[in-house]
Amino acid sequence: MKAVLPALARPLIEAQLPAGLDLHWFASHEEAEAMIADADLAWVDMRRPEWTGATAAKGAKLKWLSTIYAGIDAFDTDLLRQRGTILTNGVGINAIPVAEYAVLGMLAAAKRFDAVVRMADRHEWPAAAPGVSELYQSRALIVGYGTIGRLIGERLQAFGVEVTGVTRSGRDGTLTPDQWRARVGDHDWLILAAPSTADTNAMIGAAELSAMKLGAWLINIARGDMVDQPALIAALESRRIGGAFLDVTDPEPLPPEHPLWGAPNTIHSMHLSGRSTSRMFTRPTALFIENVHLFVAGKPMRNMVDLDVGY
Repeated sequence: MKAVLPALARPLIEAQLPAGLDLHWFASHEEAEAMIADADLAWVDMRRPEWTGATAAKGAKLKWLSTIYAGIDAFDTDLLRQRGTILTNGVGINAIPVAEYAVLGMLAAAKRFDAVVRMADRHEWPAAAPGVSELYQSRALIVGYGTIGRLIGERLQAFGVEVTGVTRSGRDGTLTPDQWRARVGDHDWLILAAPSTADTNAMIGAAELSAMKLGAWLINIARGDMVDQPALIAALESRRIGGAFLDVTDPEPLPPEHPLWGAPNTIHSMHLSGRSTSRMFTRPTALFIENVHLFVAGKPMRNMVDLDVGY
């Protein structure tokens, strides 16, 4: 059974792999593309998503494709489905740092810590705080109440935030996709934590932004394509909403001339939330080792993706 794996992970996983695998270690996307054509299983995550997707597409005989990322937008899911390839993803691997990052964004927005840092850079000593909002007794709507969304909710409840989640099924008192828009104006925070699918593309547009509570903030730690960015920029420039904390944009990287850079009351980071951890490699390698043993034994693996729904 041929396995194509990243050379960077070799010191962490080689000694724990099942016996009998024909191991091939790649150090570049060119090497990965040359190896994968007749591979049975592969883990080909690379620095650029387009390299990862292009390499995976060449794996015509893949029985299992593993990725450490929760989002699977790099892959041609129709092609994987046609080939009968099982895809497992990294849902939950970076859930803790992403959830912490979302709370960081909300605290920074409430206290306008971005303005505080800039004042310090200018050696200013203001008499009044630039941000005077409190998380306490505010209301947060979390669109996508899965692993990450629930962790965000748990942390916010400790601050005294009233949390409402949105799920496809409406389980455990959450709102369904056809209910949340009517309630968006009741909340001080609109948090996006849903997977990127055809159904979530541009789900936050002019109508949703106009329906938000005056002064409410948009927090996006999911995917940039969930937001209609021209509509968001218009809402920010008109001060229709309080602001936006964006760990993700569309496109990425954000071009230097893009108007989102200069939009008022906007805090950006560079898709860093999942990388804000020292355990970025130990958690996914542990998951891969568990799954490869299950795969070889013919048992169901963890984090198997439903290719029909996209997560």
